[in-house]
Amino acid sequence: MTNRVLILGGSGRIGSKVAADLLAHTQASVTIAGRNLTKGEQKSDDLGSRVQFVTIDLADQKALEAAIAQTDVVVHCAGPFHYRDAEVLKLCIQQGADYVDVSDHPSFTRKVLDYRAEAQAAGVTAVINTGIFPGISNSMVRRGVEQLDDAEKVHLSYVVSGSGGAGITVMRTTFLGLQRPFKAWINGEWRSVKPYSDREVIEFPAPYGKVGVYWFDMPEAFTLPDTFPVKTVITKFATVPTFYNYLTWSVARWWHPSWLRNSAVIEFLSHVSHFMTDVSDRFSGIGVAIRSEVTGTKDGQPMRCCSTLIHTDTAIAAGYGTGTVVELLLSGQLKKPGVWAIEQALPTDLFEQVMQSRGIKIQHQLMR
Repeated sequence: MTNRVLILGGSGRIGSKVAADLLAHTQASVTIAGRNLTKGEQKSDDLGSRVQFVTIDLADQKALEAAIAQTDVVVHCAGPFHYRDAEVLKLCIQQGADYVDVSDHPSFTRKVLDYRAEAQAAGVTAVINTGIFPGISNSMVRRGVEQLDDAEKVHLSYVVSGSGGAGITVMRTTFLGLQRPFKAWINGEWRSVKPYSDREVIEFPAPYGKVGVYWFDMPEAFTLPDTFPVKTVITKFATVPTFYNYLTWSVARWWHPSWLRNSAVIEFLSHVSHFMTDVSDRFSGIGVAIRSEVTGTKDGQPMRCCSTLIHTDTAIAAGYGTGTVVELLLSGQLKKPGVWAIEQALPTDLFEQVMQSRGIKIQHQLMR
């Protein structure tokens, strides 16, 4: 029997990369879903004969339920997730379909984690926060923690070149992340942190080199301390070219918070930024760099485990991060009923196996 995968938001930049990954690494029949018929049919034609498109608005519960009822795994790529509820996951639990998403906002993560008991009772495996960051980055942290006897601190830094190839959605996500202070786990307690504050210069692999990164609200900021007994988790982000960071910093620092809670303002900022990156992408590229550093002890000695990854296309890398999880679910290698952040669900041996199959090279260094 052919496995069936439904990708919500499948005609978008990230969703279509997930579809491409599944076509390359599984025999699944893939349905991509979205609201734009013309765009969706063109994307399905581009992807090939194993892909079909269906028009679905997430607000149309009956159409969504009917589509999920015919599916083995549902992949939720319809962001930004700041605005989403847990309805897709609820329908998956009702229909017995496994669930994967590329969610990247803490508010949504908390909503879906509330359904862990229901998913466990239904035998449904739901893996959230997959993609590149969060996603592959979380599994890099898990590997680092496992290299130490005791882990005390996690420092995650991300850099994206221009748009990252992810379209306007990533612009919306960035500006929505500036709306209000957030809680960070620092020295064993939750502290309020201002978004895009506390610039810190981090050394990334070539071609990035030294880049100033800033606090950013990410779901791994609370899923990692929930998963591992660490005292501090730092999540910082930046874009290149560097002048984009100064623009984002000025918005976070000087614009009145009420402006950033206005959807029209967010759309204006997103479209202006997207226009700018259409130009700068031509010389900056659309790649991504991740640096994970886990600090702790090994054999009674202070030790750090540093892992780095670079890829020339952020959207493709995100497709790998999500596609690998779906592949493992379809093959039966990953089965853990409940709702889990990626680092809670994916064992390191499987993570390394699927990364190798995609040609993803992660550099590791254990040092004092």
